[in-house]
Amino acid sequence: MSYQQEYKALILQDFDKCRHDAAKMRQTLERSTAHYHGFTVHTLYIPKMYSQADFDFLKQSAEKTYGILSRVTDEYLKNPEYRTLFGFDKRLEELILHDPHYECRIPIARVDVFYDPDTRNFKFCEFNTDGSSGMNEDRELNNVFKTSSTYKEFFASRHAQKFELFDSWVREFINIYSSSSTAKKDPYIAIVDFMSSASNEEFEEFKRAFERAGYTCEICDIYKLRRENGALLSPSGKRIDAVYRRAVTSDVMSYYDEIRPFIDSYLNDETVVIGSFRTQIAHNKLIFKILRDEMTRAILTDEENAFIEQHIPETHMLTHDNIHKYNVIEDRLKWIVKPTDSYASKGVLAGIEAKDAEEWLGFLSKHMDTGYLLQKYVTPYESENIDLLWDQNAGFRGFANITGLFVYGGKLQGIYSRIAKTGVISTQYSEMTLPTLIMED
Repeated sequence: MSYQQEYKALILQDFDKCRHDAAKMRQTLERSTAHYHGFTVHTLYIPKMYSQADFDFLKQSAEKTYGILSRVTDEYLKNPEYRTLFGFDKRLEELILHDPHYECRIPIARVDVFYDPDTRNFKFCEFNTDGSSGMNEDRELNNVFKTSSTYKEFFASRHAQKFELFDSWVREFINIYSSSSTAKKDPYIAIVDFMSSASNEEFEEFKRAFERAGYTCEICDIYKLRRENGALLSPSGKRIDAVYRRAVTSDVMSYYDEIRPFIDSYLNDETVVIGSFRTQIAHNKLIFKILRDEMTRAILTDEENAFIEQHIPETHMLTHDNIHKYNVIEDRLKWIVKPTDSYASKGVLAGIEAKDAEEWLGFLSKHMDTGYLLQKYVTPYESENIDLLWDQNAGFRGFANITGLFVYGGKLQGIYSRIAKTGVISTQYSEMTLPTLIMED
């Protein structure tokens, strides 16, 4: 019997008690900082529990992935012909090629995978880099679940490990910063993003983590940064020595001219930006097609190429020829369409989510030959859970799962679990978050 099934059995022993328990959990959750754009993060009643063997497998997979993506990044930097596969514009290419003066290629990432613990296998969904989020949701949800009477009863005779995702990132951030040739002993640190779309609660927690470690930190709107006398200045007028960049590259490029102080300061080595724009090589969804390209295969080992073949979904450009070549119109349930560079599932449509063939054809026609990707749809692993916090009359049902792997400096630091009622797990559908635990067998 799985951990989830054992938890379910405990619920069924006294369903009325669990309803009451869930109502109190919701009140606690709504008072917490687990909010996204003003809305309370939704969760279910059973936490996500993995075995130590699951964690060990995901750790090995995440770190192998980091090695492959680092190798691809190095090839981009040294090989002009390889760069043409990405097709980045000249301004972005300039930012990527600029040396950040530290070696770590991808300081922070959340690698999202469709993981099936029954088979211990997975397919990649996407690679998120500098804008990676969700740390605060996992922390707050674990705190909320600890107040549950069912949780306390379940763990009365069991032990589990939860993840620490803030102080550990500060340590890695400082390690990377300290390796820079321009590092200072006591850097002034700025967390930088477009604040209109930022995770303010999460930023505040990171700020507290930097302060616990003895550093001064300021949360800064990228629009309000200034550049004077060879220095990047925060809105409060402080010289910024190190930037924790949360502003995703697609937004940076969209508002390039409006944020020139940040851009020019980076290009003139007036501050250390972690992560640098080299992370865009892995973040851009075109990487799924490029990882299978012959030029990439030539720089990887046989083992790495086999890893890619096993875990990267079949990916093509969304073109008129490919639509017909792969029977995309007729076999819409087998495909999903994505922009090459977006986040929060913007502009994504899976054939299974299209209302009918007409909507699917209309979406294909609109985005055909515009740089969108065509990818084999991966059916997410389903697990049973119950939505008692928001529906006191809910019953048990299956939910689709996606697993996020937080990778700090190339090492797996934690796991982020999301679920949904539909086969597409995103905020525009029915996405929810679960606290994640590693069971001590």
